Amino acid sequence: MAMIETVNLTRHYGDVVALDDLNLTIEQGSCFGFLGPNGAGKTTTIRILATLLKPTWGEARVAGYTIGWQNPQVRPLIGYVPDVIGRYDDMLVSEYLEFFAACYGIHGSARVKALTDVLDLTDLGGAVSRPVAGLSRGMTQRLSIARVLLHDPQVLLLDEPASGLDPRARVDIRSLLSELHKMGKTILISSHVLHELSTLCDSIGIVEQGRLVFAGTLDEALAKGGPGREVEIVLKERSEEGGKLLAQVHGVSRVRLRTRDDAPMLVVTLSPDQPVETSELVSRLVTAGFHVEQVRAVEADLETVFLNLTSGAVA
Repeated sequence: MAMIETVNLTRHYGDVVALDDLNLTIEQGSCFGFLGPNGAGKTTTIRILATLLKPTWGEARVAGYTIGWQNPQVRPLIGYVPDVIGRYDDMLVSEYLEFFAACYGIHGSARVKALTDVLDLTDLGGAVSRPVAGLSRGMTQRLSIARVLLHDPQVLLLDEPASGLDPRARVDIRSLLSELHKMGKTILISSHVLHELSTLCDSIGIVEQGRLVFAGTLDEALAKGGPGREVEIVLKERSEEGGKLLAQVHGVSRVRLRTRDDAPMLVVTLSPDQPVETSELVSRLVTAGFHVEQVRAVEADLETVFLNLTSGAVA
């Protein structure tokens, strides 16, 4: 069953086309990673699904209910965590959750149970008496997730939930989202932390300039956007010149210059049909007078897929 659907979803901001005929389907119980360069239309899509924006034309549906026409039916089904979290700094954590439980119409023993459940799930039980203003960024993010879980929504819409978090806090958020996925929640999550999406999500969508360039499982993404394999080559000097040389070699489909630890590195993508051997690449470089310091063959990953399927253009 499709839990989230968009049909020719389009959104204009004046002359800017933020979404351009976006057609997307997310199945019930799926954890869907939403990828794209900055300005690609991810946040606009999520805000429309959260009933905060109206499309210029096209439709978006949650559990079969149409955004705009049936917002009262949609809102109880969703929990929206924005990229910038609104909070009331003069409240304690317990007061903050009590306030939103009341907003959701949860009262009496049902409210007590809801608060206990979300505090246990988000591991915030020890922070109930702390002021919201004193929470770390990671704990604030968990509090925001706890807030949207109070009414037990079927769908979670998360816009960059790991933004600005330290590594430990990112692990905690990933574990929490994994647990929510196991509980059967349908999750749409946008993020730039591609490695974490690859371990969390069962399917992904990639948008660029408001258009969907790919949607499917991770295996399908790797097959489409990460063909063949890659070779990382570090040269002592003249990296850009070496990249131009390798780009002309038959069996090389792409050469990118990347910086790692402040040092330039060539990332050579080999053709899936007739890939050239790594030894041949090294031989070409040495013969041309380049000093090769390091060579490493790597398998395609989600970052490779993203770079191969997008150009970095924005709407």
